[in-house]
Formats: sequence, structure tokens, C-alpha cells
Amino acid sequence: MSRHNITGSEAFDRAPYVLIRGVRPSGRHRRRARRLWASAVLFGALAGLGGTAVALMVAGVI
Repeated sequence: MSRHNITGSEAFDRAPYVLIRGVRPSGRHRRRARRLWASAVLFGALAGLGGTAVALMVAGVI
């Protein structure tokens, strides 16, 4: 049985709920986002170097 007396509170209103957007993400989420950005930049750079190498091979330079 619940100990909380929430009858008649806003928990039972039919109004739509409001999402809070002003709260900053935690440290784990910031580190994960930073790691994802770093990996995207790294793989982009590797793809660019690979494309350049293939273009040089096709051109007969390498």
C-alpha cells in the first residue's frame, strides 16, 4: 500500500506533461558524445586518406 497521498494532485490531471530541457546531461553522456564525435572525425579522415590513395593508384602515381 502506498504511503504517498497524491490524490487530487497534478499527477491525475488530463493536461499534457512538460519535458524539462534546461537540465544539462551528465558526465557520462558528455563523454560518450565526445567519443562519438572523435570517432566520426577519425573515420572521416581515414576515409579521405583511403580515397586519396585509391585516386593516386588509379592515376598511376603510386
